[in-house]
Amino acid sequence: MSTEDIWFDPSLCFIGGAWVDPVAGQTLDLGNPSDGTVICQIARGGQEDVDHAVAAAEEALHGPWARMTAPERGRILAKIGQLVLDNADTLARLEAMDVGKPLKQAKADALALARYMEFYGGAADKLHGHTIPYLDGYTVYTLREPHGVTGHIIPWNYPMQIIGRSVGAALAMGNAAVLKPAEEACLTALAFADLARQAGLPEGVLNVVPGLGAEAGAALSAHAGVNHVSFTGSVGVGKLIQRQASENIVPVTLELGGKSPQLVFDDADIDAALPFLVNAGVQNAGQTCSASSRILVQRGVFDEVLDRMAARYGDLQVGPAMADLDVGPLISARQKDIVEGFIAQGASLEKAAQGQVVTDAPDGGHYVAPTLFAGVSPGHVLAQEEIFGPVQVVIPFDDEAEALSIANGTQFGLVASVWSREGARQMRLAKALRAGQVFLNNYGAGGGVELPFGGTGLSGHGREKGFEALYGFSTLKTVAALHG
Repeated sequence: MSTEDIWFDPSLCFIGGAWVDPVAGQTLDLGNPSDGTVICQIARGGQEDVDHAVAAAEEALHGPWARMTAPERGRILAKIGQLVLDNADTLARLEAMDVGKPLKQAKADALALARYMEFYGGAADKLHGHTIPYLDGYTVYTLREPHGVTGHIIPWNYPMQIIGRSVGAALAMGNAAVLKPAEEACLTALAFADLARQAGLPEGVLNVVPGLGAEAGAALSAHAGVNHVSFTGSVGVGKLIQRQASENIVPVTLELGGKSPQLVFDDADIDAALPFLVNAGVQNAGQTCSASSRILVQRGVFDEVLDRMAARYGDLQVGPAMADLDVGPLISARQKDIVEGFIAQGASLEKAAQGQVVTDAPDGGHYVAPTLFAGVSPGHVLAQEEIFGPVQVVIPFDDEAEALSIANGTQFGLVASVWSREGARQMRLAKALRAGQVFLNNYGAGGGVELPFGGTGLSGHGREKGFEALYGFSTLKTVAALHG
């Protein structure tokens, strides 16, 4: 991987349609998870940079952007989507280098970003208000209007996808956005800003301020000029952001962690389930909020499912992003330590299988072999806490009631899946499972740009993706006309 793919200056912020130096003139090293080297320096934005970005966004709300019709906004988003497609290979290489994910996964993320922009470009003029039957002599109707300035704080695991589902929806509704990408992985966020500029997005409509979460992120979530905050990340930081935003009484969308189960019943099509059971836990090295880290299996097929999952684990190859293997490195040395600490807490459990780190993987890379634990009790730390690494536990159950109790037995509620041929069971569990998304005989539904996504409990609140995101990035106004 070469830094030749970086056609912009990552040591700058993107504010008001221009590349500008951070006010304090400071930078941060951006690390390569595959070998531990420094890719480049990025801007270390702070309070003053966020102030400038919010001011630019506020100004944009009084300029050409505010006067554009919804179809005109949609055309610009569609142009951005086309530019993303045109540059998908370059964006994929940036994401692979920056995040550490295998190149094929990064390419899928680039295509997903393009699809988000296409979807929200097409949806911009299709979210309508309503007329309300009311008293005689009145005509009452509702309008959907933008919040104004929206703040977006995104994580390092899926920068392109999360930009698409949050920034794309916000812009479709006519908001102006300030984006704070994660300091561990921000190259594609900066690249996206430049592609948006090329597509004709008016100055100030999208601003990007890289920097530390405790500095730029905190400044954005607490800023009095921000009218809505969207955050994807950890539970602890989500709580902090919600407290900060509450000082300004602004809505917050939180997409946080998960401990998502897949329920496999005796009558399941195990051949169909197996790829989902494993891939949903190790994709992006398990660094996915909706990763399926708990596999609940009915005792009648427990041994078969465990053996077949273990065989798949034994074939998993872990290596640098550009080797394009099954699993890449974790994002940082710190994350590696965290995941290895969780694995150590399973020392007394049955370790059913592990993948293999390739022998020529660079010494400085943050590699952890995917690990499968068997027969784990539902209350064990590995079955309760989000690990954010390539670790899965397989838990036996006797009947539907026990499966449901185990599945709902954590503080999270993001995604769940049911594998069974019995339609009535599918419907019962779809209603009873505590999760924002439930998949029947599949997991993830191919990414689901159109499918509302979000959680309950510690997994957060609010919804992204699909039309539901447009509701979240808008406010409702009621107009009541008395005309006699």
